[in-house]
Amino acid sequence: MVVTKHSRLTLYPLRISKDKKGFIVEDTLSGEFYEMPTICIDAISMLNEGQLLYQIEEVLKDKYPEEDVDIESFIEDLLELGLVECLDGEIIPKKTKVKQKNNGLSWISPRIGRFFFNRYSTILYVFAILASIVLLIVKPELFPVYNDVFLFDLMIYNILVFLSISFLLVLVHEIGHVLAVRAEGLPTKIELGHRLFFIVLETDMSRVWSLQPEKRYRLYLAGMYFDAGVMFLALISQLIFAGHGYVVGISKVIVVSTFIRIIYQFCVYMKTDLYYVLENWSGCYNLMESGQSFLKRWFPYNQTDKKSPMFKSEEKWVRPYAIFYLVGVMVTIAITAFYNVPLIVHAGLLVMPGFLEPATSILFWDAAVFFFQFILMFGLLAYSYTKKYRENQQRQPL
Repeated sequence: MVVTKHSRLTLYPLRISKDKKGFIVEDTLSGEFYEMPTICIDAISMLNEGQLLYQIEEVLKDKYPEEDVDIESFIEDLLELGLVECLDGEIIPKKTKVKQKNNGLSWISPRIGRFFFNRYSTILYVFAILASIVLLIVKPELFPVYNDVFLFDLMIYNILVFLSISFLLVLVHEIGHVLAVRAEGLPTKIELGHRLFFIVLETDMSRVWSLQPEKRYRLYLAGMYFDAGVMFLALISQLIFAGHGYVVGISKVIVVSTFIRIIYQFCVYMKTDLYYVLENWSGCYNLMESGQSFLKRWFPYNQTDKKSPMFKSEEKWVRPYAIFYLVGVMVTIAITAFYNVPLIVHAGLLVMPGFLEPATSILFWDAAVFFFQFILMFGLLAYSYTKKYRENQQRQPL
């Protein structure tokens, strides 16, 4: 299929909306979104009017004299993205997968979402964040420590309680995202994913690109808003029910789990909620990739990214992001050193003697279950990584 200056083509249905720096173009058939500058939108408009390519190129060169206009190259890009329906009278089958009609979680009314996410509720969530910080400063004994998770003598009980509570808290976090998405009337769903070696639930946020940038913040922060509310209630519970051992113990487990997950949100070298806030704020939708490329320039043994392109408009965002990127790595190391490793080592030392007991002993099975959870975790990680690999393979052009 040859593209010439005298070619005329038709595009598949597109929905175009203004963004911070350019425009977001949605392929309405596949549900894919693309960021494009103004010059591309002008070209698309003229294509839709049925103009020939040489006519479009002449107009663009006059309107954008500082740009290196190559209309044929642009059309090749559109063909690769599967956005061209007809070229010189020849129908082009769509290569990208047409999205199925999926009203994800449509049974959740947008009205319910707006009950939890509106201008008044945001004030309450911010209050919960500030109040939790004040409580941890004024009452340092409330500050979470790793051995708060050991409520019982038998490790199997501690594992069941901690995993059950953590799962419910992660679910609450994702429900926050779901409700915020549904408040905008958009479809969504919850899937299994991973960050590094952690199994996570993930809410499908792909449809947020159809919103204006200022409306996306609430959707990105919704999970953390719910986390803040849960943590505040757990801290207050420790004060109100100070004489009730198990209530205080459960509250401490909630605080430990929530505190660690909130801290991890600041590790923006992963695509956390706060990473997407930064990305949306900056308008640089490849912020992580640009930041990684920028940091690699400082490694003498890495020559591959020395000349990686970076738009001048992005440089003012990429440099500070690179600093946050490194800070996030150090935060992860600190959390691992002060929470994860001590917790696992302490638990391991408590259960190891159980293997010296007969198989009929509860202590033996207590130790066995403790180590079995790691096998289960690595199995789920393997599933998540292979799922992500298959998805990436499917996205590659044929």
